[in-house]
Amino acid sequence: MRLLTAATALLIAGLAGAGAHHWLSQPAVPRPAETPTRARVALDGAADLALPRAAQAALPAGMSGAPVPSLAPMLQNVTPAVVNVYSRQVVRMRNPLAEFFGMPGGMPQERMQQSLGSGVIVDAERGLVLTNYHVIENADGVSVTLADGRTFEAELVGADPDTDVAVIRIPAEDLSALNLADSTQLRVGDFVVAVGNPFGLGQTVTSGIVSAVGRSGLQGLGYQNFIQTDASINPGNSGGALVNLRGELVGINTASFNPRGSNAGNIGLGFAIPANLAREVMRQLMAYGEVRRGSLGLDGEEITPYVARQLELPANQRGALVARVYRGSPAESAGVRPGDIVVAANGERIDSAQALRNLEGLLPVDQQVRLDLLRDGQKVSVSATLKAQAKEVDGGDIDPRLAGATLTELPERFRQQGLIGVIASKVEPGSRAARNGLRAGDRIGQVNRRNVTDLPAFRSVLASEPRDLVLSVARGRRFGYLVME
Repeated sequence: MRLLTAATALLIAGLAGAGAHHWLSQPAVPRPAETPTRARVALDGAADLALPRAAQAALPAGMSGAPVPSLAPMLQNVTPAVVNVYSRQVVRMRNPLAEFFGMPGGMPQERMQQSLGSGVIVDAERGLVLTNYHVIENADGVSVTLADGRTFEAELVGADPDTDVAVIRIPAEDLSALNLADSTQLRVGDFVVAVGNPFGLGQTVTSGIVSAVGRSGLQGLGYQNFIQTDASINPGNSGGALVNLRGELVGINTASFNPRGSNAGNIGLGFAIPANLAREVMRQLMAYGEVRRGSLGLDGEEITPYVARQLELPANQRGALVARVYRGSPAESAGVRPGDIVVAANGERIDSAQALRNLEGLLPVDQQVRLDLLRDGQKVSVSATLKAQAKEVDGGDIDPRLAGATLTELPERFRQQGLIGVIASKVEPGSRAARNGLRAGDRIGQVNRRNVTDLPAFRSVLASEPRDLVLSVARGRRFGYLVME
């Protein structure tokens, strides 16, 4: 019965307006008069409804008659510069059933495979579009659809697999382009908006904040310095725009993380290539047709618990252990020695050998690098200037038994998976390397049972002109040894 009375009292209070609370609260003594500007809680828990109805419905001060806050005006300038990218690839395949029965269907057949992504127009006059390398990788043709519905065939200007950046050109007029912001000014908490073509649904806009900067250590990707955002980035968003609230391009959307796979959807972990990095890659692709990277000329190793015990280091020691310094390298000129531990580069903390290699790959040739080292427990600082490193070499110039083979650096995205070595990218038929069994696509991980991490290491092992030459080779999923004669 008390519950019914309380409910009835609330109803009466709502009808009676300002005077109802005196009856509900039953004060023992009169209370001072109050200006009805805010709601109170009555002594028995019932809501005090002293506010006039007009006050309850009023907008906040300064909002009456003002437009509702919206991103639409900014996006009107952004969305025309974001395009849909469609790549086509001809796939040759066989019909094993037809082949078994000797039918004509056993002959190789072709089918068209299409993938989708996004891109950003960054130069309206020249029709230049930034996108991801993986969006146009191995494509036989690329088409671009603008926000206004026009579609054009695109020309590949250049691509850099190690940063996942590609530049394409479209022969179009009346284009809109985005200005590239200084992405080093981004801070955690800044608002950002992602624009792209998720799942092929058409142009879509999502918003969020910058949740981290300088993110690295993601497997399967190349050199990494990602902007992390909780703005939804799904399959098809790759190559699209990440913009600030001024409508400036701060990043190129490139990846999302979901433990169940990318097609499972977004869980608030999206990654974008910073605009400054994309700008530098595009500049080099336009100037040289490739990205020229520098090297310190040293091999770094991870400081595992075993290594720490052997070197009597603290168990939690971070950094990159210098295992080898190559003759004539920038590291040798700077005075770096085997056994040194690189703990910082240009003021940026180095936690691992991979972090040091990642930093090398992101810096341009001739860039000066200040290295902070630990040497016999003492802090040492040196400066080195990155020198250009060859991406491929003629095997015959290293050893006659490799004549006819072209050796190239292992793509960085494979190194992120823990692989090492060099790739035999070409092997001329009938050459000495071919007669020894080497095939195009072979990955050489060891020479005479010594690990080789890259081309300088490969050269270093063979500098002594060993009598025997045995290569450890990975070919697809098979592993074996080749004796070169």
